[in-house]
Amino acid sequence: MEKATKTLAVVMQRRNARSRWAGVIWEPTAVMESDQPPGEPRLVVKHEDYEQWLHPGFELAIHRDEIEGYYLNVSSDSPRVFVLWRMEGEHGDDNAPALPLQVTASYDEGGRWMDGGHSVDSVAMPPKVFAWLGEYVEKNYRPEPKKRRKPRSFIHPKDRVE
Repeated sequence: MEKATKTLAVVMQRRNARSRWAGVIWEPTAVMESDQPPGEPRLVVKHEDYEQWLHPGFELAIHRDEIEGYYLNVSSDSPRVFVLWRMEGEHGDDNAPALPLQVTASYDEGGRWMDGGHSVDSVAMPPKVFAWLGEYVEKNYRPEPKKRRKPRSFIHPKDRVE
């Protein structure tokens, strides 16, 4: 089997906000496969209203105990990669950068990050990553058998436990 990790780069976008509460808005807009090791972010797009920064070197790893979360993701209508990120610097500083910290393809792990109060956004999963993860799920996912209980109406009255 192919190694259980892929190296991704995260694209973070900074755009001007039209709001009295915030001058700029940061958000991840894409992930892509990349062989680049972790390093300094690089400005890749600069326009009047927005700019995009490429952050290389994020490991998307498959963990056997997250298989249910991968299954939920690849079987959805819109498979996603979840990006955990934070703002650098002081609150309200429009020049402070946003830094991605981790990526995952597990719905469950992404949900735990959100439940923990972290900044988490999802972006479209690249087709090659989808194929790689889907193949892993297909080979390894076995749903837990559900024990079905018969409704009381199907049980003979003398066999019902009160």
